[in-house]
Amino acid sequence: MAATEPIRDKKQFRALTNYYLKKGQLRNYTLTVMAAYTALRISDLLRLKWSDVYDERLETFCTHITLREMKTGKAKTVALNRHILSALRQYFPHRRGEFIFSNNRKDGKAISRVQAWRIIHDASVALGLTSRASCHSLRKIWGYHVWTSGAVSPVVLMDIYNHSNYEVTRRYLGVAQDDLYHAYLDMKLT
Repeated sequence: MAATEPIRDKKQFRALTNYYLKKGQLRNYTLTVMAAYTALRISDLLRLKWSDVYDERLETFCTHITLREMKTGKAKTVALNRHILSALRQYFPHRRGEFIFSNNRKDGKAISRVQAWRIIHDASVALGLTSRASCHSLRKIWGYHVWTSGAVSPVVLMDIYNHSNYEVTRRYLGVAQDDLYHAYLDMKLT
């Protein structure tokens, strides 16, 4: 089984999000944006409710969310950046139940992990992106671009992804392989 890779080309990521906007699929657009900008696992994203991101009493969106990760059991607080808040504001008037990513049936349950995978995979295939694009690709995209831009210390990324050391995070984000490619491609012996 091949490892899931982040979407390395920012233009491809924009094409993926725009794919949903052009189709008026605000739930799928919001899912893609939140998956990329929060670096949360899909299982944690799908459990989010509107009450986690919107304060009914104050009639405003929250600037942070706090959740307990399903896989690790650890509490995690994530800031909601302007991209996430913009997507949520567009989608909010069209919400269909208590879950942010609810299905289209009347029961209002959250979509399944399989359905989330189909949403991302089908769009990436339609756009001609890598066939390995998945929900996990979106979890990795933010970390990959932050790492390669040097905007955040690798120690911070290790903490965000709950990794035990630098090498695990480097391999997880696909940076290790990129370093190898650059070593071969950038070598000048003469």
